[in-house]
Amino acid sequence: MKDEEARVEAALYSAGRPLSLEEIAKAAGTTSKRKALEVVKKVKERVNSCMKAIEVVELEGQRYAVQLKQEYVRIAKRFSMKPLLPKSVMKTLTMIAYYQPVPALMLAMKRGSRVYSHIKLLESLGFVERSKDEKGRRIYRTTPFFSAYFGLPGEVDKLKAKLSSYFPKEALKEGEEEPQEQV
Repeated sequence: MKDEEARVEAALYSAGRPLSLEEIAKAAGTTSKRKALEVVKKVKERVNSCMKAIEVVELEGQRYAVQLKQEYVRIAKRFSMKPLLPKSVMKTLTMIAYYQPVPALMLAMKRGSRVYSHIKLLESLGFVERSKDEKGRRIYRTTPFFSAYFGLPGEVDKLKAKLSSYFPKEALKEGEEEPQEQV
């Protein structure tokens, strides 16, 4: 069992993203999701009780990740080599989070055509999801995984209030009017 725990711990640490129970089972060398769940819970319990700045968290959909505890993120940023997302993609993600549900057209008008490659990356990471509004236009919003990953509230109103506390009012007011889609 200790060997399975060590392999799961190594997988969680090196992945840099949340792992599903299927992936954890592979790391543990088993096909049983029940066994994988048992192992990852032991790893979570051990890491969370022994480590001061690092934790194993369970995210929506029985996915698990190793991450810094929220209170240590600021200090770690000073020493990190490469950000998870380029600054331009983070700006797009912030805009989606603040204006959600936000039409694709508004994003393209404010961020330029490169926004489509940003959205593709953000969707692949599970941070945003696409749907259609009542007129059939593509709209984007953040996912529960986005909130969990960045330690932000899941409720849209609370999320917007939290984002407002991080940025100057002028930065978030830009583009508040929804553009009219041309036919």
